[in-house]
Amino acid sequence: MRADRLVAVLLLMQARGRVTAAEVAAELEISVATARRDLEALSTAGIPVYPQPGRNGGWQLVGGARTDLSGLSATEAQALFLLVGPAASIAPDAKAALRKLVRALPDTFREHAQAAAEAVVIDPARWGEHVKERPELVRRLQDAVVRRDRVRLVYSGRGQDTSERTAEPLGLVDKDDVWYLIAGTTNGRRTFRVDRIVTAEPTGDSFERPGDFELSSAWAEIVERMEERRSGLTATVLMDERFVWVMQDRLGRNCEVDGTVGDRVRIRVTAATPLMIAQHLAGWGGSVEVVDPPSVQAELARLGRELTNRYASVDHPGE
Repeated sequence: MRADRLVAVLLLMQARGRVTAAEVAAELEISVATARRDLEALSTAGIPVYPQPGRNGGWQLVGGARTDLSGLSATEAQALFLLVGPAASIAPDAKAALRKLVRALPDTFREHAQAAAEAVVIDPARWGEHVKERPELVRRLQDAVVRRDRVRLVYSGRGQDTSERTAEPLGLVDKDDVWYLIAGTTNGRRTFRVDRIVTAEPTGDSFERPGDFELSSAWAEIVERMEERRSGLTATVLMDERFVWVMQDRLGRNCEVDGTVGDRVRIRVTAATPLMIAQHLAGWGGSVEVVDPPSVQAELARLGRELTNRYASVDHPGE
């Protein structure tokens, strides 16, 4: 797990002062290219790790951090925990490494360092949508989460109507490059898609984070509620084994393998309505077979008729 390695690299540099990518690779049993990427990641994040060119060069941990991790400044410690913290939400070993590292920090840094580590969760399972661009707004919201600063949000809903509200940012979740903000509001805890936040300005007021709040648990509850709403109907589908991974990649939790039938794999596809399931499957044509329910079969037949009526009279050169 990369978070473990980054902490290990930092501790190795603390012990040796200067290391080469080859030395890091040998010590951690990774490739030189991976070691170099880890060193560059630490440096880019704002941690005092710098390359030293020349015959006796390498990478050096400079300043007070060289002899004691408490030599990291508050900003540098926060940068480190923002970098490695997200992986802790899905890797127990990374979480253990962060617990050990936080004990090496001075007391005055620990609150913000731990907050930075808990400010972001990464959920690798997708919900069928893919947004590659990571908003710049995420960085400012992360800072508000860490510093417990209330923010004034202007938010655009599904109908494009905007509303303004004051929120207490509790954490951010990256789900397949789509970012979500979990925040407290006067109407209770809410989840906002970051790409629908028009502006987010600090109010200058601080707030107390609920003592029982844990970001990964809160997100798991949100996912469970969302999946219940999105998965009101299940269809049984047969398809060739070689294509199953594609369907799982596209549908995430909404596609589960349920055994085999002859030389094909039986999968369960879930969605809120028969039409939504049919739309997921229509592009596969005859390579998939819907066993049940009849409502999904009927929607596929209707979609097929619509496409036939629209394109049957179109000339198809080369046929």
